[in-house]
Amino acid sequence: MLLIADSGSTKCDWRLVAEDKTYSDFETIGINPYFHNEEVIEGELLNNEGLSAFADKVKAVFFYGAGCSSTELKRIVDRGLGSVFHNAQIYVDHDLVAAAFAVYDDEPCIACILGTGSNSCHFDGDIVREEVPALAFILGDEGSGAYFGKKVLTDFLYKRLPESMHEGLIAEFGLNKDTIMDRVYMKPHANVYLASFMKFITKFSHEPYVKDMLRKGIAAFLDTHVLCFRDAKTVKTHFVGSVAHFHEQTLRAVAEERGIHVGNIIKKPIDGLYEYHIKHYFEKIPF
Repeated sequence: MLLIADSGSTKCDWRLVAEDKTYSDFETIGINPYFHNEEVIEGELLNNEGLSAFADKVKAVFFYGAGCSSTELKRIVDRGLGSVFHNAQIYVDHDLVAAAFAVYDDEPCIACILGTGSNSCHFDGDIVREEVPALAFILGDEGSGAYFGKKVLTDFLYKRLPESMHEGLIAEFGLNKDTIMDRVYMKPHANVYLASFMKFITKFSHEPYVKDMLRKGIAAFLDTHVLCFRDAKTVKTHFVGSVAHFHEQTLRAVAEERGIHVGNIIKKPIDGLYEYHIKHYFEKIPF
């Protein structure tokens, strides 16, 4: 069996593929080596009955995850996976590679992530190349859920939000300065906490405040992470992630103003990853 995983900071999608190319899907928390050690990874997998039941039958694991950007970070995930999938060859890489594979349509392109975090790369079918680094939610993540969540919570505390949004945050989340400061500065996974407010933000998409915020945040992402590539105005730029999916109209409008040709926009990469691996790797798997 072949196991493919795409993990953001919030959740991880798993697709278990049988020899006849049929598959089953599973979901766990997002696995990120910045926040999870190999024992946590092992425990999460063993607690998922669907994945653990087939662990000994898996012959290859392709795991793509947020945070898997260095050799040591990849090793943390590799060891965690290896402790469960004893008979499998394991491949670990960055979630940006997953985005590139998922949207690739046999032409050079720019592949972007706009979800909990944000990132971009150039992919020609062979090499995944970054031009500028992703700086995560404190220094970067322009246009991401964490980016917009941080903006809204800041304006909530500074009393700069429209009244309907300010009161809505209190009513729905019981927010105050102490709870926000505790979750952002004292608890783990602040980026996931910030991004969790995107559903609330989307409900207020009609508000001029939100429209302006989304346009500026998406523009900041495109200006920094797409226009940095020399061929940004000649190749297609594809997107994966919930922010791109739910705010496609704004994304396409802001991109068009900059001469950027938007291609595919998909919420989750797992379907594209499945197709890519069936095409490029399936025959090499030692079933």
